[in-house]
Amino acid sequence: MNFQATIGGLVWSSCLLAAAGSTVHAEPVDFQTDVAPLLQVRCLRCHNPRDHRGGLSLQSAEEAREGGESGPVIEPGDAASSYLLDLLMPTDGKAEMPKGEAPLTSAEIEIIRRWIDEGAVWPVEEVIEPPRLWSLQPIARPVVPAAEPGPAGFPIRNPIDAFVADRYRLAGLKAAPPADRRTLIRRLYLDLTGLPPSPSAVSAFVTNSSPQAYEALVDRLLSSPHFGERWGRYWLDLARYADSEGYLGDALRPHAWVYREWVINAINRDQPFDRFTIEQLAGDLLDDAALEQKVATGFHRNTLRNTEAGVDLELYRTKEIIDRVNTTGMVWLGLTLGCAECHDHKNDPISQTEFYRMYAFFNNANDVGVPVTRHWEIAEYEQRLRAWRPAWDQLVGELQSFQQQDVSAEQEEVIAESLADDGVQFDWKTIVDSYRTQDAGWDALKAKVDTHLKKRPAAPKTRARAFAERTKDRRETFVHVRGVYTRRGAKVGPGTPAILPPLATQSKEPDRLDLARWLFHEDNPLTARVGVNRIWQHLFGYGLVSTPNDFGNQGAKPSHPLLLDWLATEYRRAGWSRKAIIRRIVTSSTYRLSSAANAVPSQEHVSNRMLWRQNSYRVSAETVRDLQLTASGLLDRTIGRRGIRPPLPAFVTEVGRSVKWPVSEGGERYRRGLYIFFKRTVPYPMLMTFDAPDSTISCSRRERTNTPLQALTLLNDPVYYECAQALGRQIDQQHPDDISAAIDSLFLRCLGRPPGGEERTVLITAYQDLLRLSEGTAPQPHEDSAVRTAALVAVARVVMNLDEFITRD
Repeated sequence: MNFQATIGGLVWSSCLLAAAGSTVHAEPVDFQTDVAPLLQVRCLRCHNPRDHRGGLSLQSAEEAREGGESGPVIEPGDAASSYLLDLLMPTDGKAEMPKGEAPLTSAEIEIIRRWIDEGAVWPVEEVIEPPRLWSLQPIARPVVPAAEPGPAGFPIRNPIDAFVADRYRLAGLKAAPPADRRTLIRRLYLDLTGLPPSPSAVSAFVTNSSPQAYEALVDRLLSSPHFGERWGRYWLDLARYADSEGYLGDALRPHAWVYREWVINAINRDQPFDRFTIEQLAGDLLDDAALEQKVATGFHRNTLRNTEAGVDLELYRTKEIIDRVNTTGMVWLGLTLGCAECHDHKNDPISQTEFYRMYAFFNNANDVGVPVTRHWEIAEYEQRLRAWRPAWDQLVGELQSFQQQDVSAEQEEVIAESLADDGVQFDWKTIVDSYRTQDAGWDALKAKVDTHLKKRPAAPKTRARAFAERTKDRRETFVHVRGVYTRRGAKVGPGTPAILPPLATQSKEPDRLDLARWLFHEDNPLTARVGVNRIWQHLFGYGLVSTPNDFGNQGAKPSHPLLLDWLATEYRRAGWSRKAIIRRIVTSSTYRLSSAANAVPSQEHVSNRMLWRQNSYRVSAETVRDLQLTASGLLDRTIGRRGIRPPLPAFVTEVGRSVKWPVSEGGERYRRGLYIFFKRTVPYPMLMTFDAPDSTISCSRRERTNTPLQALTLLNDPVYYECAQALGRQIDQQHPDDISAAIDSLFLRCLGRPPGGEERTVLITAYQDLLRLSEGTAPQPHEDSAVRTAALVAVARVVMNLDEFITRD
């Protein structure tokens, strides 16, 4: 029987009991309306036939009478002797049961006491079902709250604001004022592209009086190719992307970048999230799968791989598949499936058998390489070849001077073929009989030819990491007893957890394509909720559910459940368009609020879970680098392509095993942090200092720490010092005789705003002090451009080390 509908009655009964105090109860306790809902909500999560913590189940009368490991817990007619009451009674505000939760109220305990004293009547046919987890409830589109005027200064621009304002009223909160336009444009640029706005872009937006100026800015940023870089980085965290295998050997994955490029391109063209998912989980299984759909399956090729000699290959193959199951569960379902690898899940209704049914989907996916050639690779190759060719042509001419005079037409044709095609087919055997090889100089020329041929640029041979389904000798899947792959339990086939809608398939055995489509079935309540929650998280710092990878019993409950479900249905209605749902959110009044903690003085110590203001937080590790490069004018904005290697001290690369770090040349070294080559055993130090994930497992939310190392990195990192030098030189060239204008320019480029009066005074004083310190080395330091530049570089370092510079407000 389902007791969900009686929970409201339980609350009402509790209120009456609390009000009645010690009055005589005329009516006996009713099991169905009073006791069963209480047991369902507070006890059944742990004490059911599947989990039976302490050997106790309270789902049926028979199980309750049996008791648990400590014996019977209910003595009908004698509450004082019933162990259940001892467990429920709080001492100093804490009770032994429910474990890890708030104790039952005195009114609730009184219900249990009276029920036991009255004989603990429990009809045999009454079986209590455990409460259904909130996230597993079907998604229904909520009614948008009435469009009443929002709090002062908080216009209701769209349904998001209506839901948020409704919570303001219930909590008695005021909304913060809207952020100023300079803050808004910087917030939008950082959130949507990960790059700061230029001073001219800020000025144009601040002075634009059009009522559609904000929406036009949003649309322009959503169309920017840098949008795919910013939001692609979020997805790469989930995909545990790296450029090496991991473990001790940590061999390189030189072509892993092909998958990263696919992600950026797919997000830029706003590929619907359902299609985005299907191609990554099962692109190879689509009818007439195209090259890019096969490249997309690189998502699950990002797992660690142990390439050490002598390792148990089957053990590590199973570890890769387990990681794929865990990642799939976390990324799309928000479930910790990995907790069921060795035994049934302790907190959520997921069995170990169900874990290995998910495992079966990936057990016959073979790792393959797919040949890929990008147009820019061909262009780079042809450019290198053109640089190589003149010396080759000269050597061919010298070779021909050794050719004998009496060569037949057939021999000449063979020789021509060998010398043609830039030496690709060059073979000494085909020409040596037709040349005067005993002449002086032949051996030296031959050595020169051999040396130059070794320098010939190699044609691109990129192979993307992908999946291909095993068609012959297919592997069977068994439950791993206690998680040990050599201890085979029951044989299982592909399947999904029973707590979710059944899997539909038209084939004999479900495959990865069926799994991917099942994730987006209209009856699946998790995928849409989890997806929009992540989008919200990236725009506010925290999701509506603060545990983005755990929508289970141990995870947090949504702060705005109705808003979450409205957004989930909106995501579906928008055809799973990422850009459409982002536009909805960022055009709301909620998104545009000030992030100042004291924006409403009376609420400055109130938690922001009710969204009465925006959140202020440090930008991601990659964006810290991008801000420096952009402000200095050094940023190379090339999209996609292979990774880069910025300069690293030698002692860093000496730590790893067989670590080679050829520093990228020219402007390429100034590309965005997204493209830094990520070697798992020796990750780029600056990224780790600013909390980039280590890419060993999927990361749904980065930590944000505040450490002295971060300040020291900003001050001393060679790349950042170079940025300050470049910025100082440019500012000096623009304003050689006006330090006030120079400081204005510094602030506008770095912070998007002019300096305040005190800030200007402090920096002018610092600049003048630096000039005076140089008096001993220059007769007229204020006229010496090198001294001026050095002083401005120092001032630039101050501004680029401000907390505001790396903070998104």
